[in-house]
Amino acid sequence: MQDFTPLLSISPVDGRYRNQVTELAPYFSEFGLIKYRVKVEIEYFILLAEKNIFKLPKSLTAAKLRAIYEEMTEEDAQKVKETEKVTNHDVKAVEYFIKEQLKALDAEAIAEWVHFGLTSQDINNTAIPLLWKDAVESVYMPYLLNVISTLKKMAKDWKKIPMLAKTHGQPASPTTLGKEIMVFVERLQNQVDLFGYVPYAAKFGGATGNFNAHHVAFPKKDWVEFGNEFVNERLGLQRMQYTTQIEHYDNLAAHFDTLKRINTILTDLCRDIWTYVSMEYFKQKTKAGEIGSSAMPHKVNPIDFENAEGNLGIANSLYEHLSMKLPVSRLQRDLTDSTVLRNIGVPMAHSLISLRSIEKGLGKLLLNESKLHDDLENNWAVVAEAIQTILRRAGYPQPYEALKALTRGKEGITQKTMHAFIEKLDVNEKVKAELKKVTPHNYVGVNFKF
Repeated sequence: MQDFTPLLSISPVDGRYRNQVTELAPYFSEFGLIKYRVKVEIEYFILLAEKNIFKLPKSLTAAKLRAIYEEMTEEDAQKVKETEKVTNHDVKAVEYFIKEQLKALDAEAIAEWVHFGLTSQDINNTAIPLLWKDAVESVYMPYLLNVISTLKKMAKDWKKIPMLAKTHGQPASPTTLGKEIMVFVERLQNQVDLFGYVPYAAKFGGATGNFNAHHVAFPKKDWVEFGNEFVNERLGLQRMQYTTQIEHYDNLAAHFDTLKRINTILTDLCRDIWTYVSMEYFKQKTKAGEIGSSAMPHKVNPIDFENAEGNLGIANSLYEHLSMKLPVSRLQRDLTDSTVLRNIGVPMAHSLISLRSIEKGLGKLLLNESKLHDDLENNWAVVAEAIQTILRRAGYPQPYEALKALTRGKEGITQKTMHAFIEKLDVNEKVKAELKKVTPHNYVGVNFKF
């Protein structure tokens, strides 16, 4: 068989986009999963010794044991995979690997305390939420927060830039470009905060969640307390108290649903920016050598936002399946969660590709202030709302109807048109002067503080 290269990759995540998602490999690769499993097994082994379930030889320190996973190499992981070919069980292969490491450390006599009383899901349902937590906190969130920070800076820079709003695709009461960007800042930050409320949950309690094997071997030991200390304090997760053989996955599903909402908001952002580019509110920086179209030399396409939108859609399809499937399991356990869990890195990879594309696209934007100005100037009809509202305050009869007759569906409404209308109104000169001060450029509402 031909040696593998990215050109032969089935998925673009490990092919075309590999360089953009390499940071996720330590968490979601097969090597990453094996290493996290070894970590959980070793930390459990150490805690058993600390709680005097058995004694470590004086020559064997916790530091030496932790080195087994901290210094683990791809060659070590390959040994685990070779063992798995025989056992046909991935977690058992990890157990055997650790026992071999203990043998090399002259500690074969205590090897049977490895994986003591556990089922494979005690390892999987702690290793996977642990690697998920690390990936979210170390890779995904920094990228997302950077996009939010970029948007917030843009909002501040464009805080005073008036812009014609479009509701139902039609000219509407003006707004400011900065405030419209802040809409996305607020939405994204709200979801980040919501994500933070959901704990990284884990299962740890033996074959059916009751510590059966632990209790029968050491009936006087408080294994629930032990499990809580191990998961909550040693691993930094949150142990679910009443489980079957597997974790509920409800919290993990909540994470997926929140990430899906974040991606939906980002999709909305991409489409809005794309539309602003098509309206020429933004131009885009060009780069020497780049081609926008194979046929049309003039094109500078908003491809970064299109690429992001496509990848966000793929990610959300996968998050949707994950959040619906994982919390459903037949009785005390079936195996369908196992293969599904192996794919949790895929939607995060597509999300990461999207975040990088959005950041790149935002960096190319050049404000075309003259176009925003022209669109406002060509749409004086949008101040009709302001005029009829002031007239309501002044007690003028049926002002809405008067402005409707003047403006609805009419073309060529200009400053001259509006001022001629104002001059004919039966109101005092002070009100007329107030009405004439209103323009599409200054009728933008309150001055938000952000």
